[in-house]
Amino acid sequence: MESLDSSAIPWRLAAAALVLDERRRNPSAAIDRATARSILKRFGFLYPATIANLPADLRPRGGEMPLGITHGAIAPIGGTRVEVANLGCAACHAGVTYDETGGPRPDRAWLGTPNSSIDLEAYTQAIFDATRRHIGSEELLTTAATLYPEMGWRERQSLRWLVIPLAKRRLAALEGQPRPLPFPNGSPGSTNGVAALKHALGAPLAEGGPGDDGIVSVPELGRREWRSALLADGAYALPGVKPGATVEADLTAERLRELAAITSFFTVPSMGVHPDRAQQRIGDAEAVFAWLRTYRPQPFPGAIDHGAARRGAAVYRAQCAACHGDYAMNESAAPQLVRFPNWIGDVGTDPLRARLFDAELRKAVGNTGYRKLIAVKAGRGYAAPPLAGLWSSAPYLHNGSVTSLGALLDPTQRQARFLVGGHALDFESVGLRLGPAGAYPDGYRPFSTPQWTDTTQPGRGNGGHLFGAGLTAADRQALIEFLKRL
Repeated sequence: MESLDSSAIPWRLAAAALVLDERRRNPSAAIDRATARSILKRFGFLYPATIANLPADLRPRGGEMPLGITHGAIAPIGGTRVEVANLGCAACHAGVTYDETGGPRPDRAWLGTPNSSIDLEAYTQAIFDATRRHIGSEELLTTAATLYPEMGWRERQSLRWLVIPLAKRRLAALEGQPRPLPFPNGSPGSTNGVAALKHALGAPLAEGGPGDDGIVSVPELGRREWRSALLADGAYALPGVKPGATVEADLTAERLRELAAITSFFTVPSMGVHPDRAQQRIGDAEAVFAWLRTYRPQPFPGAIDHGAARRGAAVYRAQCAACHGDYAMNESAAPQLVRFPNWIGDVGTDPLRARLFDAELRKAVGNTGYRKLIAVKAGRGYAAPPLAGLWSSAPYLHNGSVTSLGALLDPTQRQARFLVGGHALDFESVGLRLGPAGAYPDGYRPFSTPQWTDTTQPGRGNGGHLFGAGLTAADRQALIEFLKRL
């Protein structure tokens, strides 16, 4: 019920509104769940037939919901029933797999890889617009009943007499506003957790919201348990741990419990959970970290020049390891991380996201029950992440502003404007498969609706991190071959 007041939605009513809006654009669209599913796929939600790395003792949940949507019935008042839905971890942290040519496989997902097509901005805006347009129509309830014939009289009456009046009241409070949220909520493959946290905790937003555009690209989860501070800027540090403390291979159970406690706080901005309620779920976060200890990213599915990769390992040790960690080499398996420096600093990348985690937000986090669980250490720049699974997580940098590893290592290749979402990968440059103008190749059909990234806009700059600029072309390509193996 708390989440319904903040982030969750009455699922069947929202789905009906989206279908009615689809029929406004396309009168031939059927009122059925296939139409609802096709709409949600456009926002990057996945309905995979297979989860390639699902543990053997688990079975996929299936059903009408996309991967990563949590749902269930609540009874706000005695005798009522409402099916509500909310974002869960896998909405953003489970992505498509790729075939040997870089073609996406949305029918085959991989838990832990980033969903670099999920567009929460478009999703929330579409629900807001559709609900506002249809909330006063009897057709909304009729459509919900058609979509969900199993819906009983109790839920139908709950929607009519409880949910619709609440929705009308919320929409009336937003009268005249074009958007449901006062801040930008990201773009395909990126989210705005800091602004969402400010909104949840009542901290002031930059320029009242529009200036709080510090988006962060959804990260790969491989080897994140080696970090001693979480978030793109490392603002959530482990209590009592010196910033930048190097971690060796002996990850302790206590360390993992402390990281899990911090991770449970992520549900506050992303899922609308109250901080006190979030603390009650630390045990679930500990289970997630137990799984992360065993997690391995999807192996690179394309060809690797192993001779070049061996040369690239030497380039990596000389140019990258001081920030991104040391690896033990293995010819027959992926290199294994053995030392991680937890480096945080300024490498000249867009500063907006780090700057927006300000003193007011630090104070707000400190006023929650997490004050003893999170040592807030903002204002230090950005954290150099582990690079496991790097090949699958384009576009790059903390804000998703660089299209490929080739462009990251050679700044002259960086494109100022490009499409992202529903994309294929280029396995030579290792990144988005794009034409010279940043659009997709002729004839390519994206599996979700792409959006343009404009790197001239605040928060989306593609400058900085120039560490590959001095390499020869041969060394850059050798380094890329090595990075494919991680």
